[in-house]
Order: sequence, then C-alpha cells, then structure tokens
Amino acid sequence: MSENVETTVNGRAVTLRAEDAEIPLLYALRNELGLTGLHYGCGLAQCGACTVHVNGEAVRSCQFPAVQARGKRVVTLEGLGTPERPHPVQRAFIETQAVQCGYCLPGMIMQSAALLAKNPKPTEAQIREELAGVICRCGTQPRVIAAVLRAAQA
Repeated sequence: MSENVETTVNGRAVTLRAEDAEIPLLYALRNELGLTGLHYGCGLAQCGACTVHVNGEAVRSCQFPAVQARGKRVVTLEGLGTPERPHPVQRAFIETQAVQCGYCLPGMIMQSAALLAKNPKPTEAQIREELAGVICRCGTQPRVIAAVLRAAQA
C-alpha cells in the first residue's frame, strides 16, 4: 500500500511516495528526487555511504524507513552546501584533497558535519571514533582526518 510522506529535503517541502512502509529513505531520495549524492553501499547500515541528516542527526538511509521522515528535516550531501558556498567540511575535503574513489565520500562528509555541529572542536581521537563506521577501502583516512581537523578550525 502506497503512502505519501510529507517532509523537508534540503530545505524544500516535498512529498515522497513510499510504495510500502518499509521502503528505505535512500531509495525515495534517489529514485523520486534524483538525489544521487548518497550512495548504496552495503544495504545493512554498516558502511555509511548512504548517510544523511534527519533533524540534524546522521542516519543510515538504507535502513531508515522513508515513512519515519514524515514531518522531519532531511539533508543530503546536495543540501549541505553549494558549489558556490560549500559547507566548511566540503571545502576542507576539497582543499585537503581527501578523495580517492569517492564512494565513501558522502558518508564521510555527512558524518563529519554532524560531528562538528555537536562538537565544533573535536580531537583527532574523537574524529576517528565518529568516522569508524564509515568504511573506506582506498586508504584516504589520513587525509579525511586532516580535512575534518581543518574544518573544525574554520
């Protein structure tokens, strides 16, 4: 049974059509709104590639039912900043060249932005702990850590 889910995505009021109560937010955002900044990785909320913010909290959208976004504020990588005015984390990732393949990038950036919103001056250990759940196989973690530290100084 299809359900309409009224929510706000990247500052814009939208209505998502959830085919069933279990459809993940990831699919609704990608398929209905064309937001491809979040990636499908493992589908088990273990890799972090699908991370978005829901009411300011970093959540794994592959396991977050779209119907639970009703009445909430959802922010994806596309809504965090713009090419003209990138979010400080996005800017720091660019300046630090903290990208290799880029598949984990949405998760790294969204998780980092959520951390800095709660803790503007995290230690390197706190950053590592926060990002431990975002899997990167390229080995770019040292640059990611440097980027988050840089964003914290901005």
